[in-house]
Parts: sequence; structure tokens; C-alpha cells
Amino acid sequence: MQFPHSIGYPNVLGMIMAGGEGSRLHSLTQERAKPAVYFGGKYRIIDFVLNNFINSGIFKIKVLTQFKSDSLIKHLTTGWNLNRMLGQYIDPVPAQMRTGKKWYQGTADAVFQNINLIEDEAPDYVAVFGADHIYKMDISRMLNFHRQVGAVATVGAIPRPIEATSSFGIIEIDHSGRMIGFEEKPKKPKPIPGNPGKALVSMGNYIFNKKFLVRELFNDASLTASSHDFGKDVIPKIFPEYPIYVYDFSNNSIPGDLPEQCMYWEDVGTLETYFAANMTLRDVVPEINLYNELWPIRTAPAQSPPAKFIFDGEGDEKRRGEAIDSIVSGGCIISGGRVLRSVLSRGVRVHSLAQVEDCIIFPDVDIGAKARIKRCIIDRGVTIDTGDIIGYDPEKDRKRFYVSDTGIVVIAHPSRNLQV
Repeated sequence: MQFPHSIGYPNVLGMIMAGGEGSRLHSLTQERAKPAVYFGGKYRIIDFVLNNFINSGIFKIKVLTQFKSDSLIKHLTTGWNLNRMLGQYIDPVPAQMRTGKKWYQGTADAVFQNINLIEDEAPDYVAVFGADHIYKMDISRMLNFHRQVGAVATVGAIPRPIEATSSFGIIEIDHSGRMIGFEEKPKKPKPIPGNPGKALVSMGNYIFNKKFLVRELFNDASLTASSHDFGKDVIPKIFPEYPIYVYDFSNNSIPGDLPEQCMYWEDVGTLETYFAANMTLRDVVPEINLYNELWPIRTAPAQSPPAKFIFDGEGDEKRRGEAIDSIVSGGCIISGGRVLRSVLSRGVRVHSLAQVEDCIIFPDVDIGAKARIKRCIIDRGVTIDTGDIIGYDPEKDRKRFYVSDTGIVVIAHPSRNLQV
């Protein structure tokens, strides 16, 4: 299969920000970076932005890592190999502290500390995107918009219900799409003119002219009062003086997807949003389509046998292996248990008369016979004991596990020395 944009854009360098801690996901990021968290049974979160670049014809990509990056780097190096002979690559770049002995101070500082990568590649444009979101985006459309309007920087944005936008950067634009206002995480977000129920949210995706970006990064680095972040510092400083434009994600179009699927974008920064994003995959018509061959979602290959469902109601206990409204990955064995509305990663074993309901299960989990679990996220390699009951009594569960305000139970691996 060819890439949707097989010719590519050789003058664009993609830089993916993959260094965040993801602390709001609690134990899911205890041993791995947030972009390396499992998603949809088969993928990691970072796979979505990588596919957006590749499917859009951008084949020169640097992934800036920082916290707990081992499993993320393994995922990239074992599964994401492009043709370097043709100048195509996906390179993980651990924090190198080139500008001093300090971690990245913000998103702008992360790029500034790796400004040598930009100078060495010498692209015309630099696309700086986050690694923490689930969505499909044809970045070539944003790039074409950037060129057409004569922008020095373009910010991706999406309209969202105003009551759910106070944790994002809020943008104001004029009739041409030029930015005329920006507030980072305001307590009272400003609505879109003529649409009081929605605000325009920054997606944290930027396209810059290379020379302009390099100059502004040096300017920002010289400011001791700056937190060196694109959203908090760089964008608010430059938009009053320079042509900073906003690409409306409402114009996104993915071949083979329904219009409403093209508009899906989720910041999976909390357990609730992460849980909901996984759960939509079970739907007959999911909000994001993983099965569109015109816009494939690739990931690192896993050598797993096919999933297997065994026992058909025979015997005194009438055990039956079945899964309903669920995603079941390779290597899973449903051995006389029942799986309802759940997402199972590879190598999960569900034993006789166990019931899994509305759960997200990471790889290599073993669920004992007659266990009952509901609304749980279970980390890799966990064993659920025979007859255990989890997810039905929040007060009881809180004595053993972390339980979110909405009742999602997170079951971490008891050992910190595990493969992630």
C-alpha cells in the first residue's frame, strides 16, 4: 500500500514533543512515558501522531523524549523504521542538555535545546506537534494553509464546548484566520464570536518558518522571566507583531472516514478521557476509525498467535469463551470466560467463568477463574486472582487500588521491575 501522500514534503522537519510525565494517568505512567501508554489493544498513544506525519507525506521526524523513555524508545526503534537512504527517518532524541545541565523547561526549551537538529537538516518549515493526543490529521492541509496565507507560524485549533476548555490555550481570530488573542488556560474562556457555546482551543500543534522559529527560540531563551513554553510564552509574545495564523481543524478531511470521524480529537491526559477514548473503539461506528485502509494506523509489529475462544457451554458449569462488543488482540485466549464491551491487548488470558466488563486490559494480563472485574484499567503483566471481584464496590476497591472520581479502578503491577 502506498502512503496517501507518497511523494512527501522533503523540506519539512517534524519534531514531536514526547517528554511529558503524564502524572494525571497515575500508575499507567509509573514505568513509562505517557506517549508509550497502550491504546486500543494494539497501539501506543504516540502511534497516532506518527501516522499523521507519515500519511501526510512528512518523513523526517525527530521525537524528543525525556521522562521514563526506555519503553518509548524501544517501541520507536523496533517498529518505526523508514528508508534512511531516501532521507526518511524517525529518530528518538533523548534529552541531551546541550544548553546546560537541566531538563527541558518547557516545550519551546525542548526545541531550543535541540536547535542543532534544525540547523543540520535545514528545512524550510518545522512542524512541532505533541505526542499525547488521539486523532487523525492531514498535516499537508495545515501546511498548505500556512503557505497560502503567508504565515510565519500557524497554530492548529479546534472548536470545543466552552465548559470543557479552561485547561487549554484559548485562541481568538479575525475574519482572515489571523490570531488576535491568546490566553493559556483561562478561568473564563472567551467564546467564538457568534457561537457562545464554544471556544477555539489550541491543539498544541505548530508549523513555523524555520528562520523565524530559530530566531524566536533564541529570543525566548534570553528571557529569564520566561517559562520557555510555546503556549505560555512564545505564541502570546509574537502574535501581536507577526502574522500568526490559525488552522481550523474543522477543515480536516481524511479519505475513507466519515465527516464526524475527521473531527475527532482527544487529549487523553486524564483517566476519564483516556478511558472514554478507548471505549469509543467498541462502537459499531466509532468516533475514530482504526479500520480505514486509506489512512492506515501503523504500529510496531507484535509476533502473536491469533486470538482463541474456547469452550461452548459444555459441562456442569456451562462455561463458554466469548467476547461481545469488544476488541480482542492477537495472542488472547478466552478460555471459558466472558468479555463484554472491553479492549484487550495481546496475550491476555481470561479463565473459566470469569467476566470482564467495560475494561481496558494491557498485555499479558491473567484473569483467574470466576473473577469478576468491571470498569478497570489493568496494567501489563498483572494477575487477577481466582474469584476476585473488582469494580463493584468503590470503597472496598480504594483500600487496594487507585479509584478515580468516576469509579475507574486502576490496577498497577505490584513490581516496579517489569517489562513495559
